[in-house]
Amino acid sequence: MDLTDKEKFHLSNMEKGYEGERKFDVLLEDLQEERYILCDLLLEINNSYFQIDTMIISQGVIHLLDNKYFQGDFYLEDDKLYSVTTKRERKNPVDQIKRSTTLFNQFLLKHKFKFLVEPLVIFNHPTFTLYQAPLSQPIIFPTQVHRLLNGWNSTPSKLNADHKKLAQTLLASHIPKNPFAQLPAYSYEGLQKGIYCDGCGSFHISKLRYDFLCNSCGRKEKIEEAILRNVREFKLLFPDRRITTQAIYEWCKVDVHKRTISRLLKNNYTMHGVNTGTYYS
Repeated sequence: MDLTDKEKFHLSNMEKGYEGERKFDVLLEDLQEERYILCDLLLEINNSYFQIDTMIISQGVIHLLDNKYFQGDFYLEDDKLYSVTTKRERKNPVDQIKRSTTLFNQFLLKHKFKFLVEPLVIFNHPTFTLYQAPLSQPIIFPTQVHRLLNGWNSTPSKLNADHKKLAQTLLASHIPKNPFAQLPAYSYEGLQKGIYCDGCGSFHISKLRYDFLCNSCGRKEKIEEAILRNVREFKLLFPDRRITTQAIYEWCKVDVHKRTISRLLKNNYTMHGVNTGTYYS
């Protein structure tokens, strides 16, 4: 769909943030010793919501990590963060992580846990530079990330029943649906129909015998996998619409026979009704 400039800016920031989190998650896979790693927690305490990108529960300390994948040059002035290029103010992640830490400590107190908590803001894009940053700020720069991980790996960590109980309490308290998620308003009529490339997002797709070929990047995807991917997205975008052969045929808008779609739905979903009233869940 067509996005406004504000929506495009928000989407770009979300995509960059997601890319940064994924790259940092890969680095965390090399952590040694015993640790619990919890990601994307949304918690509530005293009617206040707070989100934690990554939490690492170790023997002696709980690390609350806020990962930022900012690119380019920034500077701090009166605890406010600005882009050197655009002069636009950005939310200072240090303020955000301090708020999350305060609320998390209240969460621990409520559930009768006693742990040392250490917050860190991690900037892991290699081109990021921050000017005028006080040494007292809980900030890890791109050149310090591997040193931080090496330091954790050299620190022994053995977990006990209290650590496990905390992890279980956090998972049970996690709020799966973010009430503050900002999605643009959309409608079925306003969205472009058709199969798009799962790699580059292009709608310039050609149908081969068993695959779809992206004419933009050359990526191939099995026809059945592409259709099932679009069924999942249809279900996500329009949870109130019934999944029918005709609905998916119109949604995919591709040169595939309805019998193929019907067969895939029968093999992968539960069928309800008969004849023209058939739908799947």
